[in-house]
Amino acid sequence: MKEVALAYAKINISLDIVSKMPDGYHNMKMVMQTVRLADEIEIECIKGEGISVRSGISFVPDDERNIAVKAAMAFYRHTGITGYKTQISIKKNIPVCAGLGGGSADGACVLRLLDKIYKTNLGRKKLEYIGYEIGADVPFCIDGGTSLAEGRGELLTNLTPLPKCNIVICKPAFAIKTPELFGKVRCEKIRVRPDTEGIIEALERSDLGGVARRMYNVFEDVLPKRFQEISAIKSTMYDNDAVGAVMTGSGPTVIGIFEDETLAINAYEHLRRSYEECYLTTAVERLGY
Repeated sequence: MKEVALAYAKINISLDIVSKMPDGYHNMKMVMQTVRLADEIEIECIKGEGISVRSGISFVPDDERNIAVKAAMAFYRHTGITGYKTQISIKKNIPVCAGLGGGSADGACVLRLLDKIYKTNLGRKKLEYIGYEIGADVPFCIDGGTSLAEGRGELLTNLTPLPKCNIVICKPAFAIKTPELFGKVRCEKIRVRPDTEGIIEALERSDLGGVARRMYNVFEDVLPKRFQEISAIKSTMYDNDAVGAVMTGSGPTVIGIFEDETLAINAYEHLRRSYEECYLTTAVERLGY
């Protein structure tokens, strides 16, 4: 039994940290969007035992640390299915440690594919529940589209789809440790927050400019000075006529929204001269789970 599917990256239109919860995690409020940039996942299930994964990238773990393996383990634990060896192949196109949810997208895709292979028909809510066990962004990546994500990211509300636009994604050649940024956040001291309700209302009006003008990520306010290149990339996006630009997730990737494809291509080509991991893409609507 073999199936193949795409694991779509996610971007943050906005990211707000509402409060710190008693368990130490943070209560988030984010508008999230699936984009066409995607990893390619192939799963083959044969008689036998064990779960294996290969990606061809040396620094991507090929054991239980890989979220794709965690997803398969969680699926079998919840369904009780036994007696099959699961071989997972991942062609990585989404940058690693980029704030684009590449690992979460892979984990969600594995859950969807196993559900299809075994005809378990678990449905979106059950898959999201399983996904939450392995990563905060996995529930969103199950169905994708345009959503409001709250709590740790598991409380999802479908939103009106992002109007048609062109998206430039640019990752500088460094990574940011998410715990480092969370450690710098003091919720009571956050002075500027994204206008989440304004974004939702703009989506309902199909007002791309209204969405783009409100794009904001509170993590940008606590970035150490050594990451000032992120601001430079945002400036380049705006210099090339982006209607909005923001760091996605905990970074370091910056995304820019463009109304016109030609302007997006110009920005992409400009950034591509300095940054290897630069992509031109579009939004993806919900997958239909």
